[in-house]
This record gives sequence, C-alpha cells and structure tokens, in this order.
Amino acid sequence: MNRLQSELHRLYLADEASLLDEQGRVRAMVLELTGPADWDVLSAVWRGVQADLELPAPAIAVSGTDGLQLWFSLEASVPAAQAQAFLAALCAHYLPGVAPRRLRLMPGTEPASHARLVPAPQGDTGNWSAFVAPDLAPVFADTPWLDIPPNEEGQSALLSSLGRIKVPAFEAASARLKPATPPAAKGAPGPAGGTGLDPERFLLQVMNDPSVALALRIEAAKALLPRR
Repeated sequence: MNRLQSELHRLYLADEASLLDEQGRVRAMVLELTGPADWDVLSAVWRGVQADLELPAPAIAVSGTDGLQLWFSLEASVPAAQAQAFLAALCAHYLPGVAPRRLRLMPGTEPASHARLVPAPQGDTGNWSAFVAPDLAPVFADTPWLDIPPNEEGQSALLSSLGRIKVPAFEAASARLKPATPPAAKGAPGPAGGTGLDPERFLLQVMNDPSVALALRIEAAKALLPRR
C-alpha cells in the first residue's frame, strides 16, 4: 500500500476496498455541487462546518466531469441513511437557495450507491478527478477536472493534513443542524407560529410542497419519523 492508498484508507474506506461496507455503512460523506461548480457557493459549507460546527475541514475535490465536491471523513462508520440525512441537513442550513438539481449527496438513495473514489480517470475523456487545495478550488468552476493524472505525492500531502470526524463531534453537529422545524424556503409555508399550524401539520406541508428545496423536504420527513 503506497502513501496515497494509506491516506484514502485512513479517511474514507469502510472496508479494504470500498466506500460502503457489507452492512451498507460508510465513513465517507460526499457533497457535490454542479452547474456550475461554484466554489463561492460551496465554500459556505466548507467554512461553516469548521467555524460553526467545529468539525475538521473536509477535502475538496474536482469530480473530473461537472462537479466540485466536499469529502467528509468519519472516524466510525454510520449507516448510509444517516450520512445522507447529515448531508441534507448541511444543504438545508448552508445552501438553502441552491436548486436541488445542482446538488448530489453521496452515498445516494440507491442501494450500494456512492461516489467514485478520487483520484480517478473519467472514461475516455482523458480527464481526472483530483483533490485540490482551497486556494485553487475557485479556478475549477468551469472546468472541474484535471487533464493529466494528479501527482500522487501532492494528493497524499493534501489528505495527510485532514482529520476525521469523531463520534461525539458528529453527534453534536447533527443535533445542532436539526431545527425544531425546518427553515422555510421561498414559496414554502411560514413558521407554525405565524400560520396557526401545529408543528406536525407544518412539517407535513413542507414535506409535500414541491416548491420547497429537496433537502428541506428530506429534513421535514426526518423530523416526522419519531412522530409517526
């Protein structure tokens, strides 16, 4: 195992060769922004998780195709659904104005669905995905790829400075991100106190309103689960 493989294993691999283990648990959570891959937008998440949630900085990657990604590393594996819910909460908190079609949350909702490990070539294009430094991320908005293979030592150095999210920190961040009622997007119902709705009816309205961002509707569904 070379240095890059060691760093990828330390941060992301749930077993010896996969981002998903046999029980569908993950240590890697990937949030991708596309159309365009605007770092000015995605950096709100990158900065916020550090400043507000006191989590280690996620790795930044270009997808090799059309997206800019944040790779979060967990010290202990969690079920894929829990990872999806955390990413959805991040989107609801930091990216409420971003169209859902521009966001990809990985692991995905399909069984055994996750991101492709970085760095990697992308089909016949000759382009590569790669981890990039924060100060270089803005230059990839229009072309989120490398046209040559990235230097393995450079990739290793970027990853070696990153920490894993410890269990207590993950639990605390998840609790802080979960509002009593999801914040309403433009066109969504107002707060329960301003409409006369009880909290459960408010959550149902948010969940079923197609004008509300998908991430917020997912959060509403999550909030309803203990009630139903």
